[in-house]
Amino acid sequence: MALPPQDERTLPAVVLQDVDQRPLEHALAELQSLIDQHGHVIVVCSQAAPASVERRLHTVRALLETDRIALFRPPLPPLGLAVLARQLRQLASCDLSPGVLASAGRLLTHYIHAGALLGSVARLDHVPVGLKSHARSWMPGSQFGVVAHPVPQLVRIGPEAALDGPEFGTWLLVARGQLPADWVAGTLAPSWRVQGLRETPLPAESPGWWGTGRLTEFCAYLPDLSVLYQLVTSVRQSTCHWCGIDVIGDRCVFCSATPPVYDTGKDTRGDAAEGHRGVRALGHRRDPALGHRRERRALTR
Repeated sequence: MALPPQDERTLPAVVLQDVDQRPLEHALAELQSLIDQHGHVIVVCSQAAPASVERRLHTVRALLETDRIALFRPPLPPLGLAVLARQLRQLASCDLSPGVLASAGRLLTHYIHAGALLGSVARLDHVPVGLKSHARSWMPGSQFGVVAHPVPQLVRIGPEAALDGPEFGTWLLVARGQLPADWVAGTLAPSWRVQGLRETPLPAESPGWWGTGRLTEFCAYLPDLSVLYQLVTSVRQSTCHWCGIDVIGDRCVFCSATPPVYDTGKDTRGDAAEGHRGVRALGHRRDPALGHRRERRALTR
């Protein structure tokens, strides 16, 4: 996931190695050190990672009793996720607050087109596979073009094969696996009108995510920092009512709070309706009986 820098302003990434296998105190010390150095930490985690990784990250966050760690697991293939992580590293050099930067991950996900050229779709779980395509995947020499995000697509490679791509200018990042990338570079890239093509090693998680090692993964993305910055800053910002951090979108990425819903006006249905509204309103208030530490524990459960 730690792709080479896109430009000289791209900040380096910190890779959390074997976070679910090392002793818990080691992971606690590592995350605490990052918080002490940088103030806030955005953890981008692949959905291909074992469930034990997510559990360990939530455990560390709860034990540290902090709302300065954002856990983000977008529904992207490994290469697309690596591209998103690099875009956040690019934006980290700008004058964006931690909450806005972390929220930008959800926004930029919509502008990533991620897919792969596969030699088999028999074990593909992340994109719907029809019975005919499943049967053809057992035929020698069959190849399939697949887009997993933003809209699932699957075609068998042939003279008329085509995949819908982005309607805006992008670059294409290609990671060669055990399948030649001729169709991606010679057919897909021109049809998507990409402005450039770069290559990178195949992520280690890719064969497991796509269900085969016979693949070449690709991702169309926005490379220009100025465009990324304009996209993020053009979205209305708000302040999280719980932790007070600036965010974009309807959910705080650090404390997971959503905007409260306030009832206004008189309800003519009587005391029962009034009591119901009272319960809902209480759901958005901090309990004064809870201490600071207990509030944090309640938030992370």
